[in-house]
Amino acid sequence: MRIRTVVLLGCVLSLMIACATSPLGRKQLMLVSGSQMDSMGAQAFQQLKAKTPIDSDPIKMQYVQCIVKPLTEVATQHYTHLPSSWEVVVFQDESSNAFALPGGKIGVHTGILKTAQTDAQLAAVIGHEIGHVIAQHGAERMSQQAGTQLGLIALGAITPDNPKKNMLMGLLGVGIQVGVILPFSRTQESEADLIGLDLMAQAGFDPTQSVELWKNMMAAAGGKSPPEWLSTHPAGESRIRNLGEHMLPALNHYQAAQSAGQLHRCPRP
Repeated sequence: MRIRTVVLLGCVLSLMIACATSPLGRKQLMLVSGSQMDSMGAQAFQQLKAKTPIDSDPIKMQYVQCIVKPLTEVATQHYTHLPSSWEVVVFQDESSNAFALPGGKIGVHTGILKTAQTDAQLAAVIGHEIGHVIAQHGAERMSQQAGTQLGLIALGAITPDNPKKNMLMGLLGVGIQVGVILPFSRTQESEADLIGLDLMAQAGFDPTQSVELWKNMMAAAGGKSPPEWLSTHPAGESRIRNLGEHMLPALNHYQAAQSAGQLHRCPRP
C-alpha cells in the first residue's frame, strides 16, 4: 500500500511537471498557467484596493505614472506574455514598498517615495517588481510549494509507523525551508534586480541609481535585517555587488536610450 501510494504520487508529479526558462536562462518548474496567475493577480489587487487607503494626490500619481509608463512600454516590447496596459495605484502606506502583480497591476506605497530619492531610484524599484512578473516568479514559487507538499506526503506514506515520523517530517520541513526555499527566493530576487536594471536603462533611467537606492534601503533598515542565509532576500551588500557586476551592459543600454532621445525626467512631488 505504501509503495503504491508513493508510485501514485510520483506519477502525478511527473504528469504535472512543466519546464520553462527564465529571462536569464535558469530552468523553472511551472505548474500554474499564465492565465491563472493573471486572474489571481487581478483578484488580489481588487482586495488590496478595498482594504488599503488610496492616495488620490494627482501630483504623486503623475510622478509615478511618468516612471511606470516608459518601463512598461519597454517591457511589453520584449515580452509578449505581458499585458499591453497596466493599472497603477498609489497606496497610503508608509512602508518602503512597491509591487507588481500578474495581469498588469502595479502598486506603489507612499513610503517608498521617501527612500527612492530620485525618479531613477523609483524606476529601479518598479523595474525590479515588473521583473518578477516578467520572469513569472509567482507561478514558479507556487509550483515549488506544490512539489514540496507532494514530497512531504510521500515521506509520510513511506514512514507511517515510524515513532520518529514527526521529527523526521519536521527536520525535512526545516531543511527544505533553509536549503531550498530561501535560496530559491534569493535567486528570484537577484534575477528581478538584473531584469529591472536592464529595463530601467532601456527606458532611459540612469542604472547607477539602482546602487544608490540600495544604499538608501540599507540605511533605512538600520542594520536590522536577518542574516542572508535565513532571509528570502539577498543582503543589501550582495545586491549592490551583483548590480555592479552587471552595470556595463546596462550603461550601454542607457547610452543607446540617450542617443535615441528616450530620456525621462520626472519631477518629484
